[in-house]
Amino acid sequence: MSIITLTTDFGIKDYFVSALKGAILSKLPLVNIVDISHEISPFSIPETAYIINNAHKNFPEETIHIIGVDAEWNSKNKHIVIKLNNQYFICADNGILSLLVKNHMPSEQYEIVISEQQKSIFPVLDVFTKVAIHIAKGGHLAEIGNPIHQLHILAQTEANINEKENQIIGSAIYIDHYGNVVFNISKKQFDSVCKGRNYKISAGSHKYPINAIYEKYSDVAKYNQQKLSEEGNALALFNSAGFFQVSIYKSNLKSVGGASSLLGLKYGSSLIIDFI
Repeated sequence: MSIITLTTDFGIKDYFVSALKGAILSKLPLVNIVDISHEISPFSIPETAYIINNAHKNFPEETIHIIGVDAEWNSKNKHIVIKLNNQYFICADNGILSLLVKNHMPSEQYEIVISEQQKSIFPVLDVFTKVAIHIAKGGHLAEIGNPIHQLHILAQTEANINEKENQIIGSAIYIDHYGNVVFNISKKQFDSVCKGRNYKISAGSHKYPINAIYEKYSDVAKYNQQKLSEEGNALALFNSAGFFQVSIYKSNLKSVGGASSLLGLKYGSSLIIDFI
């Protein structure tokens, strides 16, 4: 049984997601459709790159991923399909796959050939679902496109290392359900620069009261008669995806607030780690 995933910024109020599922099920009635997310911020490529990069790792081989964010065709936003780690990814060539291809080269990558009539305002339905169905039925990528040798890579998904100043300069690429702010600094990148040195962390005009990066959230807590007493404290750690994250311990967006709101961070906010 084929697995097809959907990742979009469509939300769930409108008919768009159900239309995609209906089109797929009408041709593949036994297919397993999995929603990765439909709550991506509108047109946010870094956010999409982060989500698809971390979600795909848990899917089996031959999974087909439809990614519908900023997908309308134009000469600089062509439609592509790649095969990587024996999974398929169908999307626009707008940088969405930047994190995915950073450490893994696709075994196949094609530009999807479409006619003028297919260049619609709903390409995720009119093009991407058809490509997914073609693959699920055993079709080859060469039958629907032309090979390409380079994908668009989004600079914002990669932090900068300033060796002269002994610092890493990153930017916020994702804010999760808890208000945690994820930056484009990987643990591998951090370790390659840190080399056991001390450091200080700052973002924008805010100086964080953090002089340590914790292994897990509860490490910031102090236990007093088995009761945690550090709720609301800011902390930094590398999250389960291996990216640098600024959080508020036991954040609650309805009461305490999250790192994004309490520390004034948003998408694109800069973060600097200075090594001493």
